[in-house]
Amino acid sequence: MSEETSPLGDIAVDQENLYREETFTDLKVASIRRLTPVTLDGLDDTSRPTMFIGETTLMSARGPLPINCPIEATNLNEAVEAFPRAVQAAVERLMEEAREMQRQEANRIVIPGQGPPGGGVGGGGRIIS
Repeated sequence: MSEETSPLGDIAVDQENLYREETFTDLKVASIRRLTPVTLDGLDDTSRPTMFIGETTLMSARGPLPINCPIEATNLNEAVEAFPRAVQAAVERLMEEAREMQRQEANRIVIPGQGPPGGGVGGGGRIIS
């Protein structure tokens, strides 16, 4: 397959943005990923900060809801302590996004008789956002 017809286009690894990933878990609710910046030879790159990402799954009325959130921390101990606050902030952001989507949906105007081809019951309607 030639480069011109490749569906992947130009894929290249950003050699200046490599991280080693480690996962820590309590085997109950919390998983914390530590992303340590590394150089191309795999050595720690101390010129960039280590990142922590919290992961958990909450049960909702519609089933399991995966939560991923950045954790502001400089070491694992701080990340463990900050985990609950980071998850709470992520859930609050998700709830606000859901409320905004509901507001946008409620503000859509349906004009009777101008629906998509094929209409449907009552002739359909055109939706204006």
